[in-house]
Amino acid sequence: MDSGSASNFTEMGTLGVEEEFFVVDGRGRPTAGTDELVYERDPPEILDGRLDHELFKCVIETQTPRIDRVSEARDRVLAVRSALVNHAEAAGYRIAAAGLHPGALWRELEHAEKPRYRAQLDRIQYPQHRNTTAGLHVHVGVDDPEKAVWVANEVRWYLPVMLALSANSPYWNGYDTGLQSARAKIFEALPNTGMPTTFDSYEAFASFEETMVETGSINDRGELWYDVRPHTGHGTVEVRTPDGQADPEVVLAFVEYVHALVTELAERYEDGETGYRHRRELLDENKWRAMRYGHAASFVDRDRDGEIDLGEAVDRECDRLGVSGIRDVYDAESGAASQRRISEEDGVEALYESLIVE
Repeated sequence: MDSGSASNFTEMGTLGVEEEFFVVDGRGRPTAGTDELVYERDPPEILDGRLDHELFKCVIETQTPRIDRVSEARDRVLAVRSALVNHAEAAGYRIAAAGLHPGALWRELEHAEKPRYRAQLDRIQYPQHRNTTAGLHVHVGVDDPEKAVWVANEVRWYLPVMLALSANSPYWNGYDTGLQSARAKIFEALPNTGMPTTFDSYEAFASFEETMVETGSINDRGELWYDVRPHTGHGTVEVRTPDGQADPEVVLAFVEYVHALVTELAERYEDGETGYRHRRELLDENKWRAMRYGHAASFVDRDRDGEIDLGEAVDRECDRLGVSGIRDVYDAESGAASQRRISEEDGVEALYESLIVE
């Protein structure tokens, strides 16, 4: 078993940022390029060992080196992005970002040859065959395994807020879905995805992880694709909710917020708080509202005594955590709204161009 360990949870507040991008041609359309970029060309030093592909040959993933302080995140994220763009351009490709690429027609795109993905395609079938999604994952180091599980439980209420803010995937397979984050709904069709339930202890989570591997439900622990999870290999809490983003400022806003949120929740755990332990059904309702309405979403309040709209939730989070980036994201036009506006006003070619990472 590819197993993690409680002993990996040793450091508090470190960061790691994973981003999934689309490899596109000169016209901005998704194209098979990951074989060349991942296997046939040596990447820039900062990407050495931190560049991989996803299920489709048009989706590529980067990981930052470990970030010890949140103040270093900007330089690392920008450096990784710049290296990827230069690496792709040297091979005649460009890089685009969104939760789903509006020009990605899954029946016409090539799947990766890696045995891990071939096994997934065989096991999962149709839901995985159409999975052209791309997201943003933020890891925050936690120095105790019990604390990491408690924090992951509590983070769940905030995930719909992040999804609504990040909503950047209105188009799937070439048509408008009516959703703001169709990526979230497409990805939820896979097993072991979406909003996880609570776990009472690290032992309970580790036992579940082991059971899933030993029963053949998953091939490795990386196939527990929940919106948040304790990462038993890295010793982190990993938030996997946001859509992919072309604008690095939006990415950095989520990095700032997730770091502050996990750190604050860790302090509450140390103070002996019992937490909310929400039912998954309530959180699923809030997630549905996020993917359907994006910036216009309102949520069942965490105290279940009414509703709170996204703007109020953002204000509350910024005030109590001392962050500002997510307020800027909320005040700006959403990614989904921007995509629809550009498509309507200027056409699909302009839409594809708007997703290019500079």
